[in-house]
Amino acid sequence: MNYIAIIGDIMGSRKLEDRKYVQKKLLDTLNEINSQYEHVIAAKFLITLGDEFQGLLYVSDQTVTIMKEIQFKMHPVKIRFGVGIGTITTEINPDAAIGADGPAFYAARSAIESVKKEEKTLKRQSTDAIVAYGTGSNEELEEINCIFRYMKMINDSWSEPERKTIEDMSTHHDGQEKSAKRLGVSQSTVARRLQNSYYQNYLTAEAIVNRAVCKAGETR
Repeated sequence: MNYIAIIGDIMGSRKLEDRKYVQKKLLDTLNEINSQYEHVIAAKFLITLGDEFQGLLYVSDQTVTIMKEIQFKMHPVKIRFGVGIGTITTEINPDAAIGADGPAFYAARSAIESVKKEEKTLKRQSTDAIVAYGTGSNEELEEINCIFRYMKMINDSWSEPERKTIEDMSTHHDGQEKSAKRLGVSQSTVARRLQNSYYQNYLTAEAIVNRAVCKAGETR
């Protein structure tokens, strides 16, 4: 049986002015994710190495959505991810992903190290997430990882008002008018922000990668 292992890491953690506050915020964020997505979580997300965290998912079409929500909740702190698809060879403790091991986590570790290497060589053009298989070739995942890069390019282009609007829309899913009321702006302002931020393109990319990661986990 395949699982989806996720290892996340705070980017530039050593340069943070208040690491204690950020770590508390990360803990609160992971607790929210564990509660909201408990139906697809095989072992709960938890902080493992100070600025690093991990979780284990059942194969589902919500992997990228979970990663995106963590990034939204942690903004302006930036998060990188390594995603591994494969088996788990140890006993799984549903209350904590610590101790779980196997090809899925080996792949996730390799993937996040690849992200870090890209950051050094490609700088702003680097990705913030890579997905890899626990065993065998990763060539068929190249399209998924290409879309991750595309999503990061869109994300990096957002202004702060655009980001807040997108986060509100992604959280509530109840339309532009209600979003405008919550944000204290007009509906036309919300519409303009969504258009300027390539919101629909971003949603389409998210849906495609969610389905592709799910399919990769089911058919591998």
